[in-house]
Amino acid sequence: MNAAAFLSPDEWLETSGGPRYVRLRQRLEQGIEDGVLPPNSSLPPEREIADITGLSRATVRKAIQELVKQGAIVQRQGSGSFVRDAAPRLEQSLSHLTSFTEDMRHRGMETSSKWLERGVFLPSTEEIEVLGLPADGQVARICRLREAGGRPMAVERASLPLDILPNPLAVRESLYDLLGESGSRPVRAIQKISAVNLAEEDATLLGVAEGVAGLSIQRISYLESGRVAEFTRSNYRGDAYDFVAELRLTP
Repeated sequence: MNAAAFLSPDEWLETSGGPRYVRLRQRLEQGIEDGVLPPNSSLPPEREIADITGLSRATVRKAIQELVKQGAIVQRQGSGSFVRDAAPRLEQSLSHLTSFTEDMRHRGMETSSKWLERGVFLPSTEEIEVLGLPADGQVARICRLREAGGRPMAVERASLPLDILPNPLAVRESLYDLLGESGSRPVRAIQKISAVNLAEEDATLLGVAEGVAGLSIQRISYLESGRVAEFTRSNYRGDAYDFVAELRLTP
């Protein structure tokens, strides 16, 4: 069955209750679930859906926007609306201190980064407090879009003291590999995980709609001596990443 036949209103529109945009959204969800609208396939244009269903374009647009917010549909400027690729979700253990590169490497996945910022800057008030920097000091920052298997996964913003990372331009792939070479690799970390609605900038970088659910990860990493070595704030795609922790009963 093609999309036009599936959306014919005789099959569903008058047989269920509720607002019309909700009924259309549910019909599209059913099409995705049943494979009538397979991953990466394009939806008919809004005007065409309106013609097929007899609904107004405003109703069609509202139904599609609901699916965009849910992450089932992705809109590409100048190309239209597409069913999101049903790529498997990735899991990262919270029991081991690893970098993104190391974690993906263990899964046999190729990683890449797109640099958004890299250099030496005057520290913010938060960086001064977390990293223990002097108010007139400097901080090394690296900000990049992290990808795995060609798919954007996270926007990562890391700040480190200059004596731990004197040359941010030296970071190529794994930050932790580079820190290990100089004997400054963190040995433990505290992470705070929060649910967020992704702001426009990070949503655009991650290829999702503004306001969709994401995971905000704040990590403070420590050297063997107890000194703070790294302060990282990352936003992960909520539809592609799960964090998993193993819990044990304390005897």
